Amino acid sequence: MIRVEHVSKKFGDLAVLTDVNAHIKKGEVISVIGPSGTGKSTFLRCLNLLDPPTGGRIFIDGAEITAAGAKVALLRQKMGMVFQDFNLFMHLSVLDNLTLAPVKLLHKSREQAREKARELLQMVGLAAKENAYPAELSGGQKQRVAIARCLAMDPDIILFDEPTSALDPTMVSEVLGVIRRLAKTGMTMVIVTHEMQFARDVSSRVFYMDQGIIFEEGPPSRIFDDPQKEATRTFINRVRNLDWLIEDYPRYDIYALTAEVFQFCEKHFLGPGRRDAIMHLIEETMQLCMGRDGHPGTESRRDLIRETGGIGLFVSYAEKNNAVGIRFTADARLGTILNSAQDEDGLGLMIINGLTGGQAKETREGDRIILNLPL
Repeated sequence: MIRVEHVSKKFGDLAVLTDVNAHIKKGEVISVIGPSGTGKSTFLRCLNLLDPPTGGRIFIDGAEITAAGAKVALLRQKMGMVFQDFNLFMHLSVLDNLTLAPVKLLHKSREQAREKARELLQMVGLAAKENAYPAELSGGQKQRVAIARCLAMDPDIILFDEPTSALDPTMVSEVLGVIRRLAKTGMTMVIVTHEMQFARDVSSRVFYMDQGIIFEEGPPSRIFDDPQKEATRTFINRVRNLDWLIEDYPRYDIYALTAEVFQFCEKHFLGPGRRDAIMHLIEETMQLCMGRDGHPGTESRRDLIRETGGIGLFVSYAEKNNAVGIRFTADARLGTILNSAQDEDGLGLMIINGLTGGQAKETREGDRIILNLPL
């Protein structure tokens, strides 16, 4: 259905896509994953010529849409796109948002368009909102309206550009649920997403994009469990786990770290209890390691930590046994990470031992000291 040959895209001197090649069959669901800034959204926008490629060719159903004289307007009617930020008409009701394009572009009667729109709103669970305006909807509801609006044009292909990135985590599942339902209907879809579990569940194939190309592709089981390229392995490991460097204390960005922990827990469906336990372990460990202000020897210890590159933090989750592992690493010259000299009342160690079941363990590996905290 879609064939992409040696597509490139430059913005001035910046090459975003360098040599993209792909073949997508009718009914496939392709998830596009990869680091930010590697051209995933640009790839989608090239497919429907919102950003015309600098080089290469794109074919839809055997017709080259990048050829001179190609009927781009007709193409866009066959290939719908759902954006990150909804792009609804704020001055129109939900129902009018869905009927405007079918009436004007497909020349449907107003009655036909309204009947189809109501069917689609029922499908996405928003039949009761047809007279509401976008400002009255939640983010998840707006995105479901945007999907219904796209479907109102009877597309053969739908492109999703990170459809959940602008949503509160509590609203992500409602949008992903609609996309899962569409996948079961045999709709051809290309989805740029950071939701790895979703990509694994819904996709026929996964494209890993890096360095301006499709670096690796294959079935979800292979891409997520046995990637063939080192770059893919590094990326998959990074998105599955939390990897953080604390270079200074207490002047490190606790808000950014907390946000990363929240995202990690959302990704692995870990509830508030596990999330709070992870944060307690991190905070108590850092206080014992780095020292409390005013305690004898604290400043020299902090200076040594800064000079030796900081404290590494790694949080992992094992689905097989539902276990969370927290690992701290530091230069062995520090001597110990759980520094009992900083724990005069014993409360810090008591909390750590309580949360880990007394299984906290420090070891030395070469010039590094390792602290493992199972949870």
